[in-house]
Amino acid sequence: MTNFKVYHSARFNRELSKLGVDFQRRVDKIEDEISENPYTGKPLNVKWFREKRYGSHRIYYLVYEDLKSVIFVGISDKDNQQQVINTIRLLFSYFREEIEKLLEKDFD
Repeated sequence: MTNFKVYHSARFNRELSKLGVDFQRRVDKIEDEISENPYTGKPLNVKWFREKRYGSHRIYYLVYEDLKSVIFVGISDKDNQQQVINTIRLLFSYFREEIEKLLEKDFD
């Protein structure tokens, strides 16, 4: 399988910056794993919307097979898990636009 490029949404970066260095390092390792196999992690009703767990947190990402890219879009704990999932679902088209802009920057 071809390696996928992994990006962070602006929202994800804001959430990640609030968490500790250990958590951020773990996210780096998850990114490496996902770049090689984007379909690792638990699917959330569809193949391209997935989560990875780390401790009490869930890391949400979207897989864009046609773009060979993945975008990390959210982090939650068990208490706000459903709210975060629902918000991400509402913003699917926004995240598509965001990753397309990130890809354009890579090619400039």
